[in-house]
Amino acid sequence: MWHVTETTHTQTTPPGAAGRPRSPEFRLAVDALRGLRQDLFHEAFAYRPLPRMAVDGRLTRHLPDRVRARAAWTPHALVVAGGLVASLAGVAGADVGAPALLCGLLALAPVLLTLVRPVGAFWLSFAATTVASVLSGGWGSRPWPPGGFVSHLLVLTVVAMRTRPRAAAWMWLLTAVYGFWAEAVLGYDHYATDTAPMLVLSALALLAVTVRHVRREAQQEVTAQQSVTEHERSRRTLLEERTTIARELHDVVAHHMSVVAIQAEAAPYRVENPPPELEKAFATIRENAVAALTELRRVLGVVRAEDYEVPDAPQPTLADLDGLLANVQEAGLEVEKVVTGAVRELPQGVELSAYRIVQEALSNTLRHAPGAGARVEIGYVLGGLGLRVVNGPAPAPNLVKPSPGAGHGITGMRERVSMLNGEMTAAATDEGGYEVAVFLPVPAAAPAIEGGA
Repeated sequence: MWHVTETTHTQTTPPGAAGRPRSPEFRLAVDALRGLRQDLFHEAFAYRPLPRMAVDGRLTRHLPDRVRARAAWTPHALVVAGGLVASLAGVAGADVGAPALLCGLLALAPVLLTLVRPVGAFWLSFAATTVASVLSGGWGSRPWPPGGFVSHLLVLTVVAMRTRPRAAAWMWLLTAVYGFWAEAVLGYDHYATDTAPMLVLSALALLAVTVRHVRREAQQEVTAQQSVTEHERSRRTLLEERTTIARELHDVVAHHMSVVAIQAEAAPYRVENPPPELEKAFATIRENAVAALTELRRVLGVVRAEDYEVPDAPQPTLADLDGLLANVQEAGLEVEKVVTGAVRELPQGVELSAYRIVQEALSNTLRHAPGAGARVEIGYVLGGLGLRVVNGPAPAPNLVKPSPGAGHGITGMRERVSMLNGEMTAAATDEGGYEVAVFLPVPAAAPAIEGGA
């Protein structure tokens, strides 16, 4: 019989250089080299065409359509023009003949390559500069001949605009390394060196591009933050309006539930010798009504603000509209009221919402069009209630400054209309005023059933 014994061997990292924690400087250097590889080596010659310029700016949006279509290619035209300037400088800085033509092409090629392969154009610029410095003979300075000097500056600027600011720093550092290497190894120190002018001019150009990058990113961040803030403000306003509506509807519902409870308690005393089943049914109705009132008070306690005070008077209805119109007339607003259809009593929630909508519409008129007249139309139709509040333009909009408002009145109106499954439109009129039109559906009351023995 064979006995097999399994053993597990755990090898720990011996103390020493491999087991020491890395210093912050070492990690910083590793991260920097990783960034260099990602920005300038990884897929350096990948195809990345220069996008066309947006033509919806403050200047380009007013151009004709044909001109705007051509203006979108402005960045490409500027790059090509810069390449031609570098090519002319390359031709002028070399011996006459084939070397001059070749130096011009070597100065032009990296600039044009920035249109489709920007990072690859940076590396091509070094190679073209080295070849052009040999072809130019004794002309110009070193290590950048005249054409290569202009070409490399343009390449640095365009590539920096198309990449992140970190890549601009790496390109400037590599440019400095190339310049010092060329002076030390290739013997360019015997010529008039242009490494220092290259580093100074390229630093200024890259600094300007970096500032532009930072400014654009800051603008984008501010715009995004403003959008988030506006969204949160709208959401908070919506919640506040819903809370206000819930408080008002609490009084309406509580009134009806109190009536139910009182009537259920008094009903057995109106019937002589009521059967026990009837007394028990009324008692159940009263218990449920009282329980519903208790829950309503709890709900109101949740949505009530700290500074909220319970109103002393009942919630207003359309019967109180004349008092509202008298108040706004005292404030200087001329209001005309028109009622059509057979006036009838509507559900209290509908009347309350209709009153608040008219109140808010007139408040908006006082706030945004002071001095203008208004007209309130109330239509009792078969399927519900129609409201229309329209005001004219301010008599002197340039002289009279409307008082600033929160701009949340329309939101409250829409919430009330949506709660009742109604419809609402709010828009400016052709005359320069504003119109709010609302329809609140009201279900037809069920006909009373008369019974007899």
